[in-house]
Amino acid sequence: MRRALALAEQGAAAGEVPVGAVIVQDGEIVGEGFNRPVGSHDPTAHAEIEALRSASSKLGNYRLTGSTLYVTIEPCTMCAGALVHARVARLVYGAAEPRSGAVHSTARVLDNPALNHQVTVTAGVLSDAAAGMLRRFFRDRRTQPQLGARDA
Repeated sequence: MRRALALAEQGAAAGEVPVGAVIVQDGEIVGEGFNRPVGSHDPTAHAEIEALRSASSKLGNYRLTGSTLYVTIEPCTMCAGALVHARVARLVYGAAEPRSGAVHSTARVLDNPALNHQVTVTAGVLSDAAAGMLRRFFRDRRTQPQLGARDA
């Protein structure tokens, strides 16, 4: 989770919402990523998706059976669904996401018994650090003057 937090800091430095994710398999980090939707102009470029893409590319397989995804905040619906499709065994996340978190906060996507794969979930790991990073990021954005579209 500490590596995921460091990746979240990289995202924040790039002007992205600070979320970081790593995929671990057999005790080794096989994929990682941070939020990139703004810079990549890709609404699917969430940290979890970036980490899944990285791991799948490294391993040469879109199935990540037996892996664990560590992410700094609770995944959204899209990312939770991607975990099922990739056959990730375990999800470990830091802070709850009360607006769009789809594991415990707004929906319980992974609890659907009709899914063909079940993901084990551990919540709240280093949650204070993850939540604090998000609070600082949004506080700083509110206090900094924003460039208009013509100025960018």
